[in-house]
Amino acid sequence: MENVIIIDHPLVQHKISQLRDKNTGAGTFRSLVEEIAMLMGYEALRDLPLEDVKVETPIETCMTPMLAGKKLAVVPILRAGLGMTNGILALVPSAKVGHIGLYRDESTHEPHEYYCKLPDPINQHTIVVTDPMLATGGSAVAAVNFIKQRGGKHIKFMCVIAAPEGLKRLHEAHPDIQIYIGHLDRELNENAYICPGLGDAGDRIFGTK
Repeated sequence: MENVIIIDHPLVQHKISQLRDKNTGAGTFRSLVEEIAMLMGYEALRDLPLEDVKVETPIETCMTPMLAGKKLAVVPILRAGLGMTNGILALVPSAKVGHIGLYRDESTHEPHEYYCKLPDPINQHTIVVTDPMLATGGSAVAAVNFIKQRGGKHIKFMCVIAAPEGLKRLHEAHPDIQIYIGHLDRELNENAYICPGLGDAGDRIFGTK
């Protein structure tokens, strides 16, 4: 699929395997999600524009590249997406952070918005939407819809694991956005959980049940 990038780096795959282990505690799980987001962010942000600026080194003055142009915004889908935010901020500390709050109807599995706050003006930002899991794709599609409705244009979506069903739904709804995936899993089960998956990412990040 065009605009779909699976990050097959050995370190990403190793850390995802640690996430899957049901015996991995909340503290370790949280750290791993941040580390994976940082490794994936390194790849996802490779197209950020640069401009030459004048810098005085201890030896001489030179022109050297620094980030330019559009600003970066990280927009986690609450609450699990928060777990990936610090990993990206470690790469670009100047990035702004927005939030989109969605909850899933337990019977229809469809998302409903309860909060949306984005950096302004959002159309001047490169936007990275984060959610550790792309399951049915409903939340991801809805989040990108909200951002586009508010003027966002340059959008990337980043998840740790994805189900084929969710990837297909997001890609068909928004073929213009770049989708970065740590691992493409086998399928969704009858309860719309990713298999083999890693359980509920939000509960495991925050230590809740």
